[in-house]
Amino acid sequence: MSKLSATMLISASVFAATNSEVETFLTNNLSKNPAISSLTVKVIERNPIDGMKGWDSFIVALDAKVKQGKEEREVKQRVIYFANDTVITGELTNMKTGKSLRDSVAPQFKADYYTQENLIYGNADAKHKVAIFSDPLCPFCRSYVPKALEYMKQYPETFAVYYYHFPLERLHPAASTLTRAAVAAELQGRKDVTLALYSVPTTITRETDEQKILDAFNKAVNTNLKVSDLHAAAVNAHVDADNDIIESLMVSGTPTVYFDGEKDATKNRYKEVNVK
Repeated sequence: MSKLSATMLISASVFAATNSEVETFLTNNLSKNPAISSLTVKVIERNPIDGMKGWDSFIVALDAKVKQGKEEREVKQRVIYFANDTVITGELTNMKTGKSLRDSVAPQFKADYYTQENLIYGNADAKHKVAIFSDPLCPFCRSYVPKALEYMKQYPETFAVYYYHFPLERLHPAASTLTRAAVAAELQGRKDVTLALYSVPTTITRETDEQKILDAFNKAVNTNLKVSDLHAAAVNAHVDADNDIIESLMVSGTPTVYFDGEKDATKNRYKEVNVK
């Protein structure tokens, strides 16, 4: 074998599969399920895996229609895969640490996610950008978010705070209506709605009646919203935009915090900033 041929062989072995190869394989494999139709598969982000030469992580968008009994529903989700030039898998584990490599894969926080509609405190050109995804009825959020917001709002030149509504409706059925109420109030010009949102009593957490939930919101926040306000086109657009960002970033829990575009597992990097 010539040196050139050997070099070509080595080079080919250290690169993961192409995006097209991953998309084709997944499309063919998932299409075997008779319950799945109208399937589209798209690699939206890929990155090399540290310490694993020849392996890349792939964040894949899967859109399909899925039959459930006599009904069919549309499913959109983001899934993480790993691949080299011959193998694809949904899970890789570090044998030395026992940790899943999925934990190290996260979509990039894109600049266009910082929208004026999501900016609740600070100046857009502040030194640091903090993005918070939260459910106002989540116990962890209620113990974290108000304190973090109260602190950062004092320093508008240091922190630009962006807030994204992420109601966990299965756990807190009232959260979706509450977040719609908050958006509607903001669109009507009400200030500091997000902080006030956390003063709504948690006794309504399991409530599903929109009027009862709205009554609790109006009383706590001192607004006079009507149920029809919750479903205005502008409110729907804001809720949909937040959901799109949540889906793109694969945010799965609350509170989730990004500091200057990087996920902040500690949620406290803002405290390390010198604000003097």
